[in-house]
Amino acid sequence: MTTAGGDAKRQPTQRRGAALISLSFGGAIGLMFLMLGCALPIYNQYWPLFVLFFYVLSPIPYCIARRLVDDTDAMSNACKELAIFLTTGIVVSAFGLPIVFARAHLIEWGACALVLTGNTVIFATILGFFLVFGSNDDFSWQQW
Repeated sequence: MTTAGGDAKRQPTQRRGAALISLSFGGAIGLMFLMLGCALPIYNQYWPLFVLFFYVLSPIPYCIARRLVDDTDAMSNACKELAIFLTTGIVVSAFGLPIVFARAHLIEWGACALVLTGNTVIFATILGFFLVFGSNDDFSWQQW
């Protein structure tokens, strides 16, 4: 028999577990779109895989800023704003690279559309990760 306190403690963890499963599913769908844009026989060009670098680089400025800045200050600070600016630049570059490849005729426009769809899903997944696990409680991404 469980107590009410045990159920209240378990429920947020279950929600976060479901969120983690949903985020992993979203990441898999986004990578599927990216791979389809590269590997389908009508496209058969692997230039769009360069956006993987942007997927890896995009959370780094914000993670560094979160480590360096304490969140007790109510005012906005320059370090966090610089991190958001750099992250925005990385995300915009990830959306621009397939378009540049398509305009230079390195990839087809259909492959560009698949890669841009994958970008949207992957960056929504990364944003969702930071919204779900970004708080400074007992189950945060900072433990990883």
